Amino acid sequence: MLPFPHVYCRVLGPARVTVDGADAPPELLWRKHLALLVYLARSPRRSRTREHLVGLLWSDRDERQARHSLSEALRVFRRILGDAQVHADVDQIRLGVDAVTLDCDRFVESCGQGDWQAAAALVEGDFLEGLSVPGANEFESWLGGERVRWRTQALEALVRYAEWLLARGDARGAAGVALRARTLDPASEPAARVAMRSLALAGDRAAALRVADELGLALRAQVGTAPGSDTTRLADRIREARVGRRVLAAPPAARPRPPLCGRGPELAALAAVWERTKSGRGQVMIVEGEPGEGKSRLIEELVARARLDDATVAAARAVAVDQEKQWSAVAGLLSAGLAEAPGLAGAPSDALAALGFLDPDLGARFRSAGAGLPVSEALSAVVLAAAAEQPVLLALDDAHWIDGGTLESLAALARDTARRPVLLLFGLARGSPERGRLDDLRARLGRDLEGEVIRLGRLDPAALEALVAWALPRYDAAAAARLVRRVERDTAGIPLLATAMLEAVAGGYKLAPDAAAWPSPKRTLVDSLPNDLPPAVVGVICQRFRQLAPAAQQVLAAAAALAERADAGQLARATRLDRVAVEEGLDLLEWERWLVADPRGYVFAAPIVRSVLLQEMVTPGQAKRYRENPST
Repeated sequence: MLPFPHVYCRVLGPARVTVDGADAPPELLWRKHLALLVYLARSPRRSRTREHLVGLLWSDRDERQARHSLSEALRVFRRILGDAQVHADVDQIRLGVDAVTLDCDRFVESCGQGDWQAAAALVEGDFLEGLSVPGANEFESWLGGERVRWRTQALEALVRYAEWLLARGDARGAAGVALRARTLDPASEPAARVAMRSLALAGDRAAALRVADELGLALRAQVGTAPGSDTTRLADRIREARVGRRVLAAPPAARPRPPLCGRGPELAALAAVWERTKSGRGQVMIVEGEPGEGKSRLIEELVARARLDDATVAAARAVAVDQEKQWSAVAGLLSAGLAEAPGLAGAPSDALAALGFLDPDLGARFRSAGAGLPVSEALSAVVLAAAAEQPVLLALDDAHWIDGGTLESLAALARDTARRPVLLLFGLARGSPERGRLDDLRARLGRDLEGEVIRLGRLDPAALEALVAWALPRYDAAAAARLVRRVERDTAGIPLLATAMLEAVAGGYKLAPDAAAWPSPKRTLVDSLPNDLPPAVVGVICQRFRQLAPAAQQVLAAAAALAERADAGQLARATRLDRVAVEEGLDLLEWERWLVADPRGYVFAAPIVRSVLLQEMVTPGQAKRYRENPST
């Protein structure tokens, strides 16, 4: 006995029907035949009376013609689906259980399992988009109701999937899904908010604000209202996103940033800690990673998300010379946003006065005739005042370099904020001799302090495969697999190096024949950096440097030659470029993660890269001239 033909019908979008994987015969796709097939498949027990179906689709004809048309439709069904799958008697018409598979049934199953990716993949538009049956008023009414029902469910699935992608660091992918959701309902605020967040985190602030404007127009046109307070606040945070006093914006010619592959669990853990913080439970988080493993990128992802919340965010990065500058880390946090926190006026005047000498603007705003508190006590008082207004995130990357005064104050700050919405987030370089400076704070986690330690590792083949798919989407499976193996061998799965290699290959860089695995088995990763990088990695860093515009090359070369932190003025004097050209170059270099900025200046995102540039791309004479120019 031959099996019944398998009929599959996609209804979440323009209808598409296949029979055993091939296009359905044209007569099955006639409007009323297709309408009847889907209606029966969606009916209780897949059964309806003849009278009901005649009235549904053929009410514009006399009864004899209408019944004849129904019989002709059933004849087509039997020929295509098989006699055993179409049951008809004097009164009832019924399809077999296995006669037709609808994608909306699979959609419901995926939603029930929480598989938002699979559910979202099934959504291509409105229910039976484009189908209409003129004269069949009852069917049109049913179709309208189905469209409202499935649009609501599809919208939720797309929003959930976008949120799932965003939680795993794929802001650009999340933006694409969220914008699909907006095509279903331009007036949906949940879809607009996730699109705005995703676009902002992907660096396209202008597109995020366009979504906000389009939402406002759609709401006024459809229901005569304005966006809600949550949406309005999010738009304001995007519009005014800052690092300290500097507005954040991606440069016009910037390339898309790579997705945060292989760090979904770690990002989810950070997000969970931030949610606990916002609920009023102080947290301490330490992110550890070897050079290039992505601790700074992970911290930046959380900082970017927190900036879109109603929160005070201050993020600074330490360098080696900061150890010699007392309270330099506190000064960095003040200039990065803490000094402008709402609620700061509620702090004791002597606390504000004590911190005023570290931040001139703060000192000018809050003057006190008193002597001022010790800086450690003043810091706790100011953070507590800020936290009384809204949650606070204080992030110190490369915290092993922070000065002794700030280091000693951290234990008191963590204790004083344990019952306040304050997250203290630290990035540490694993393997650095100074990493043990936070051991006392680490030992208190899980005892008298809430929080945890995240220890990063290298990317596994699955994460590298995702990076290859992002960088080189046209590669077939075999070529992608070969490249994954090569990247893993040449970069040891270090995210910084793997991303640089793939961007260079995408830009035309040709890898030399296979080289030996790196690092060598007898050397640790830290021992191997920065002077023992494999030739392929050195080559791709140099290739990326050569692809920069000449002005950006000069700015980056000067940054490598100057001190560990340089500001825009120093770089302008070193390069003798116009200040506007320097700032445009810095915006591009920051966006492409060559440099990291805070209000005190720019530092290399990865010291490894700085070393390669000084060895391979900047001659000693050039470096000497760059160092001499700022003093002239």
